[in-house]
Amino acid sequence: MKAAQKNTSVEVFDTTLRDGMQVEGVSASVEDKLRIAEQLDYLGVHFIEGGWPGANPKDIEFFARAQKELKLTTSTLVAFGSTRRPLGKVDDDPTLRNLIESNTPAVCIVAKSSDYHVEQALQTTLDEGLAMIGDSVKYLHGAGRQVLVDMEHFFDGYKSNPEFSMRALEAAIISGATHLVLCDTNGGSLPFEVQDIVGAVQRHVGNDVIIGIHCHDDTGCAVANSLAAVHSGARHVQGTLNGLGERTGNTNLTTVIPNLQLKLGYTCLPDGRLDRITAVSNYVAEVLNRPLNPQAPYVGSGAFAHKAGLHVSAIARVKDAYEHVSPELVGNGTRFLVSEMAGRATITMKAEELGLAMDGPAVNQVIDDLKRLEHEGYHFEAADASLELLMRRATGWEQNFFKVDSMRVITDESSNGDFTTEATVKVWIGEAREVFTAEGNGPVNAIDTALRAALAKSFPQLSKVHLTDYKVRILDSGSATGAVTRVLIDATNGDRTWTTIGVSANIIEASWRALEESLVFGLLHSTNN
Repeated sequence: MKAAQKNTSVEVFDTTLRDGMQVEGVSASVEDKLRIAEQLDYLGVHFIEGGWPGANPKDIEFFARAQKELKLTTSTLVAFGSTRRPLGKVDDDPTLRNLIESNTPAVCIVAKSSDYHVEQALQTTLDEGLAMIGDSVKYLHGAGRQVLVDMEHFFDGYKSNPEFSMRALEAAIISGATHLVLCDTNGGSLPFEVQDIVGAVQRHVGNDVIIGIHCHDDTGCAVANSLAAVHSGARHVQGTLNGLGERTGNTNLTTVIPNLQLKLGYTCLPDGRLDRITAVSNYVAEVLNRPLNPQAPYVGSGAFAHKAGLHVSAIARVKDAYEHVSPELVGNGTRFLVSEMAGRATITMKAEELGLAMDGPAVNQVIDDLKRLEHEGYHFEAADASLELLMRRATGWEQNFFKVDSMRVITDESSNGDFTTEATVKVWIGEAREVFTAEGNGPVNAIDTALRAALAKSFPQLSKVHLTDYKVRILDSGSATGAVTRVLIDATNGDRTWTTIGVSANIIEASWRALEESLVFGLLHSTNN
């Protein structure tokens, strides 16, 4: 007899637009939600949960616009809701009516599968709790909708009363549910518990329905719990991009998907789309103004970054020496961080990346400069442009765009208490000496304005260079107002972005050094391009 073939496909259900919006400090406009849904479809997830229709004006507008504007090619849009109310009727229940009117091909309803929550939260009987599940699924299924059921508090409920939790599953199956999603709603379960309980459910329901898993990360085990569930037979994983979600977040899809595909051999996304996951992760982080953790597995900027000289030296010979997977598989890349810990291999590889020809003495000069400057407070990992300029200078390069003769800043307080700041900059551009004075809303802004005015005629390309961020950090706060200050300036020319650094006990000097290097870098690359 031929053995049954193992099902190696795992569905991905993304709930970023619903559960992910419950994280503190995150909000999305309807336009944001539509654009994120397009990106999720581009990634290739099976289901996109758009929100709770009727719950608020934003979700009402989202589902109305989604019918006309969303052209999904891979994913199925899902509306979220709940079962009917206790002792209520399905045909006049507002939540179920809103689900039908959302016109999505699939709906997902949350159901109480814990006896404690039925009796205490719903204040009803266990029999009525089962009837609420069965009636609601039957009604939605009869309206032509695919019905997924999120079994809320399933693991906690199973631990206290497994008989009722299993009866809740049966009520959904009999009424036409296609998916039973077991939820670790409080996030308190551990992988071995999830594996055992999902295994028991699988044996009980067989192949009549798809078992799903929905985990929260309160113990830091959401991804591990999801993997354990798949190991025991779950073939549907719910989560969010970048792990967004209430409290400590939900299962992070940017971690669990690569783990399932690259480590365990399951198929989660259509062929050729896994390498889109880093770009989509960054897109969502940008839209929601929620910076991506640089150390996030697979998709973080530091996920494949190497700093220790020993690691870099080894990876230069064999790329997988310190990388568990090829970063290109997830759309990321190897980075070599240059700091006082760098060895010759790191500097050499960084020079090759920048297209610089560096001999042995130049490499040694860079290493010596890094150790000295980082001891003074510089941090070149965070200042890519300043690092490149330092390495170029080690090869004998000198910038010949302009030479600063002097710079002066004056701040005055008027009789009415207002402050004015004025900067005067004197620079040589070739044989010409330019002197400009400008006012600003602070010393750095005044210096920037004056220097740009002095350079504008000779370097019109600087009009495209804009400062986008200005960060100040006090390095030795014990020195009070005499402390050493580190200044980082971010800039862009529309095509690329870069960061420069300045360090000094004088905050004006530190700012000036970072600003000067930022403009030099902008001129260098606008000239080269």
